[in-house]
Amino acid sequence: MFTLSELEATAELLALYLPSTPQYAWPLLAEAVGTRVTVKHENHMPIGAFKVRGGLTFMDALKRRRPDIAGVVSATRGNHGQSLAFAGRSFGVPVVIVVPYGNSVEKNDAMRALGADLVEHGRDFDEAKAYAAGVAEERGYEFAPSFSRDLVKGVATYALELFSACRDLDTVYVPIGLGSGICGVITVRDLLGLNTEIVGVVAETAAAYALSFAAGEIVETNAALTFADGMAVRIPDTEAFAIIRDGAARIVTVSDDDIAEAMRLYYAATHNLAEGAGAAPLAALMKERERHEGRHVGLILSGQNIDRSWFATVLAGRTPVVG
Repeated sequence: MFTLSELEATAELLALYLPSTPQYAWPLLAEAVGTRVTVKHENHMPIGAFKVRGGLTFMDALKRRRPDIAGVVSATRGNHGQSLAFAGRSFGVPVVIVVPYGNSVEKNDAMRALGADLVEHGRDFDEAKAYAAGVAEERGYEFAPSFSRDLVKGVATYALELFSACRDLDTVYVPIGLGSGICGVITVRDLLGLNTEIVGVVAETAAAYALSFAAGEIVETNAALTFADGMAVRIPDTEAFAIIRDGAARIVTVSDDDIAEAMRLYYAATHNLAEGAGAAPLAALMKERERHEGRHVGLILSGQNIDRSWFATVLAGRTPVVG
């Protein structure tokens, strides 16, 4: 998908706009899961999620190809939209973001605060995505997909940071939304010639990628009802699926109850806020803890953007209900 030199050049570009994020080994977390654990803290990014790396890389490449670009349109449940709004503000490009009805109020507010023109349409991400393509054509704007080479190359810089700091990782758990994060981790693992096992994580009620991985071909679902909205995808991306199918060891499904429990553990053991997708890798490790005794496991805490009401529900020992 890209070379190591291209990735290193991207890391240099992003350093003009973003800090690198830390990877920490938290003793209480290791004690809770029974193995050595390193957490990659993408929740420490300026928008609270890893996606900003991809948004900036995408916008930089777009401006080089089309210096007179009128604007950009995309669809999101939140973090991708925040990343494009952040990048649009940085590069002086108008951004329109389409979200489904009932989307996170606080993520919507964050996108507007970054300058995005927010449009609500559809019952879920996939319907919002179809509508966004029409808006782009109508306005003469560029449609920004949620998965592309430039997006993957940008988010892959977090994997370069992680593997450069921790070359002895036996396994890394990565949440799957549309797939840019895990595809970046797989690609960097291969570029560096490492043997690290990469494991994808999805919600049981948004299991399109897990079903596709098991079948060896794309499987769509009729719904994706999970409070981990960053993983609420019904239709896998064909290119992303090919990379995951060839490069991941397996895909683990976790329940919303599992995810809520992982969020509570993150808060208790590290005092970090994790949104649903961000906590899903820890939920998968907790589910597979017997596999990893004496091993070094990496967890991608991909984001922290969860509405206060849902997080209050989680801290009270319950699981947010959607649908």
